[in-house]
Amino acid sequence: MNRSLIILGLLIGFASQSYSQEITDAQSQFFESKIRPVLVSSCYECHSKKTGKNEGGITLDTKVGLRQGGNSGPGVTPHDLDESWVWRFMTHRDKNARMPPESTLSNQVLADFKKWIEMGAPDPREDGLPATVISSIDVQKGREFWSFQKPRKSVVPEVEDEEWSKTEVDRFVRSRLDAAGMTPTPAADSTTLLRRLNFDLIGLPPSPDDIARFQKAWTNDSQSAIQSEVDRLLQSRHFGERWGRHWLDVARYAESNGKQSNQSYPQAWKYRDYVIESINNDKPFNRFVQEQIAGDLLPARTDAAWREGIIATGFLAIGSKPLREESSRQFTMDMVDEQIDATTQAILGLTVACARCHDHKSDPIPTADYYALAGIFLSSKTLYGTFGGGQSKNRSDLIILPASRAKERLTASEIVQTKQELADVERQLREFANAKRARMQAQKEAPNENMSNGRTSARRIRERQNQLVAKLGSVDSQGLIKEFGMGMQDYDQPINANLLVRGEIDQPAQLIPRGFLQVLNHAPQRVTSNGSGRRELAQWLTSENNPLTARVFVNRVWDKLFGRGIVSSTNSFGVTGMAPTHPELLDHLSVDFMKEGWSIKSLVQKLVMTRTYQASGQFHQANYDRDPENNLLWRAAPRRLDAEAIRDSMLAVTGELNLVAPAGSRVHEIGNEELGRRGSPDLMLNLPPVRSVYLPAVRDHMPELIKLFDGADPNVVTGHRDVSNVAGQALYLMNNEFVLQQADAFAAGLQRRQGTATDRIRYAFVRAYGRPATNAELSATLQFFRRFVPAATKESGNKQQAEQMFLSAFYQGLLTSAEFRFLD
Repeated sequence: MNRSLIILGLLIGFASQSYSQEITDAQSQFFESKIRPVLVSSCYECHSKKTGKNEGGITLDTKVGLRQGGNSGPGVTPHDLDESWVWRFMTHRDKNARMPPESTLSNQVLADFKKWIEMGAPDPREDGLPATVISSIDVQKGREFWSFQKPRKSVVPEVEDEEWSKTEVDRFVRSRLDAAGMTPTPAADSTTLLRRLNFDLIGLPPSPDDIARFQKAWTNDSQSAIQSEVDRLLQSRHFGERWGRHWLDVARYAESNGKQSNQSYPQAWKYRDYVIESINNDKPFNRFVQEQIAGDLLPARTDAAWREGIIATGFLAIGSKPLREESSRQFTMDMVDEQIDATTQAILGLTVACARCHDHKSDPIPTADYYALAGIFLSSKTLYGTFGGGQSKNRSDLIILPASRAKERLTASEIVQTKQELADVERQLREFANAKRARMQAQKEAPNENMSNGRTSARRIRERQNQLVAKLGSVDSQGLIKEFGMGMQDYDQPINANLLVRGEIDQPAQLIPRGFLQVLNHAPQRVTSNGSGRRELAQWLTSENNPLTARVFVNRVWDKLFGRGIVSSTNSFGVTGMAPTHPELLDHLSVDFMKEGWSIKSLVQKLVMTRTYQASGQFHQANYDRDPENNLLWRAAPRRLDAEAIRDSMLAVTGELNLVAPAGSRVHEIGNEELGRRGSPDLMLNLPPVRSVYLPAVRDHMPELIKLFDGADPNVVTGHRDVSNVAGQALYLMNNEFVLQQADAFAAGLQRRQGTATDRIRYAFVRAYGRPATNAELSATLQFFRRFVPAATKESGNKQQAEQMFLSAFYQGLLTSAEFRFLD
């Protein structure tokens, strides 16, 4: 018999026992006379299906709703006052939630409820037993699929041409080519390879000095030159900026919420910097993952290490959220769903969130597995720091970080001034409330009176109130500004989630113990600690027994270096994902990756030092006929630069790029704002010439170049970016002010260089393309120069100005060319 069916059968039995309690006549009478009347009069208004309200995620007009509770935990636990949250709220033990909020229940009512809970909370209401959902998925059979089995190293194949293969990776690739009767292309030339290495490893073009140094070393020993260049680039701090951007795509990084209430995340930049710093420090990938899931729970020797771990959990907090959702329970479940989706796609390459409403349609993931994970995230607070202005119904605090680096302070006079302004704002709100009551009375006599202006003004004042309260809350007793971060914190008491029928919050089924995906375990694994289970989840995700984590990440690295992953569906390693083109190679690399310490830099170095990576992009008709999609890697596939590399290289070749990493971000500077509404700041105006990874990352309002050239959508996990070729891109390169400014800046720089027009043209080609101009290119450019300058001089009367106009037009031509935007 299927093991999952046995477990679910036991759950059915347990559920039936807990809800089939024998109730005596006396107990029933006690409930009807002492308990139900209080629930009706004092609780149903905010917690019942009839009113449609379930504040705190709890409904009290059904037995099931009362027992299962809401956001804080079980409403009533028989015989246990401390675990009965209704009792805690009624007795005002929790300062954040008091029931009823406007009054205090009498001592006699409290004594009745205490007696009722201690006698077992007998409830005679007949609303049926909770549904029990049984999965028909055969998990054991599901484990037979290739990606759900542990990776194993294969014997490295033998090949006929031993000299061609530089590494074991090459042998795997060459054996497939030999079997297909195909010959790989020759190695790339020095300038092509240098440009490829620079863009792939640091996202910037090589400088003329880099090119000259590399060419000299290449002449003496090409392999030594390549190794030295790779070592240099791996040690560059720009490596973290480049490869950090790749992970930020996967982490759906953004500095605002998006959706209808696009509120800012002023502290999100700390997660961005954490990612860049971690990759520069070559933090082992398993530790990198553990920190993002449970960094606040991992052992830390210093406050600084603990601070870093807290910031890392921003991975779970930076997602988009339905901030306008009226139901707090629905909001919480939607937020948890987004966290499950991001975690499982980013780390496991699985779409587990598809099992929220029903068993996964293609993968062996029962709905129960989804709710086993949901219980882990429900047992933690997600602190993201929106202030609740505008139409947001779901504000959040932030985490005060230990070992604060902040040395700024508010002076005593600034604190007094802020308090005075806050008092004035609160007075205005009272006046608005009084005026509103007066208008409502007047409306009875004049129903067509317009109240919209009053509502708009009151909203703005409430937003200012939130900002002032946040400002005062940001300092300690000495006025020193506290440092905050986004992230996760465990609740005092963990909870297990009820499976929800069709994902509906008002249709709970059996309770699911916190745990992990069955298909990736050969023995049942549950959370046994008293914590949320995030630490155990982090360890399970990065265990060498987990068949997916190393595979998925190795495949992501391969995708960035070769243009397409060994598994082309980088976020989908399930049944409907694409089959690997080189399965033995993927497993071989994955096993080595784990054994060699999960080092990202070592993996990148291993791959770029292969003959396969260093091949030219030369076209070969016979190979193309056999393998038009280059699945067997017979050449280096031409690749367009991504949006950030296009922008950064434009700035770099003109000398305008500021390579100093900025502190913080523009979003941090403006603080809490609802972005995109009338009067909110436009963060995309006058963007600084810094690396694109540091630009404002506002959901639904990205920088124009980034959006136009297929930048990652921060609303989803992006493992592989789409590459489009649309007319808008060409129009942007021809007409956009940013591009024209870069062309003018480059022209001005060329104009200042010593030498002839020919010398300047030669330099421009090297700077833009990383190679010298061909004789044909030089001849054509000089002919253009000889026609353009005299005509422009005649029109303007200024030869120097005419030459600069030529250089600007010439350089813009280089910027708009395919060669500038593509790697060969």
